Amino acid sequence: MPCSTPQHDATSQQQPLPVISVNDVVIDEKKLGAELQYHPSENFDQALHDAAYALVVRELLLQKAQSLGIEFSDNEASQEAAIETLMRHEVECPQIDAANDEVLCRTYYDANPDKLSSPAIIEACHILLAASPEEVEERANIKTQAQDLIAQLKQAPAQFEDFAKQFSACPSKGSGGNLGQLSKGQTTPEFERQLFTLEEGIFEQPIESRYGFHVVRVDRKVEGETLPYDAVKEKIATYLNASVERKSISTYIRRLFTESKISGINLSIDPESLEIS
Repeated sequence: MPCSTPQHDATSQQQPLPVISVNDVVIDEKKLGAELQYHPSENFDQALHDAAYALVVRELLLQKAQSLGIEFSDNEASQEAAIETLMRHEVECPQIDAANDEVLCRTYYDANPDKLSSPAIIEACHILLAASPEEVEERANIKTQAQDLIAQLKQAPAQFEDFAKQFSACPSKGSGGNLGQLSKGQTTPEFERQLFTLEEGIFEQPIESRYGFHVVRVDRKVEGETLPYDAVKEKIATYLNASVERKSISTYIRRLFTESKISGINLSIDPESLEIS
């Protein structure tokens, strides 16, 4: 696939930053500005919320560690170690074992066959007609061209490789547009979402992505198969343990929020997505 194009980053906009405090301790404005770069969003308010949220959670944890006598310095590594020590002391995370908790693991196995399958594989070729994401008129014209190519290929499918070499903007043009064997996670998400729903043959509509429009031919499709329980039981136990840990930490952080005074910004608390930054 071609190189990705830069996307709009709302955090790059020059916007005034609020004065945020956690239990009367003010979060440094420079830290907030620096944190913004890790939370790209089309909406500045959302980026600000996410950046502030991460810093507030960190400050809450450090304050709690200090109150319990856990020592740390201004060094980031020292603070991370203090937070880890705090979590070990304060958060109970019952461990799930594949051997001792087989009923629980098997229940998850039976309920989630799609998550415990071998990856689906698609062999496909494409012709990429490139178009800039910002050029609306250009993209409309390119889509029409892609539709014209599909109409021609319906009449003469053997021309696909020649058309790829002639029209495609992807390096795969040198091999007639051949993308080889693809599994999920190997292409851009918007292209992949549509690609893996297709049946074999030339797709009757162009697929749109950030790069332009793709004329796609699926040569072979192999669906994933559910793996046997014994092959995935340890993976299930690992996943369930991670899930329990996330929920336990989320509950703990939510409690810290309710016990604290936070001013300068209105933060929504989602216990399922709390993260330690």
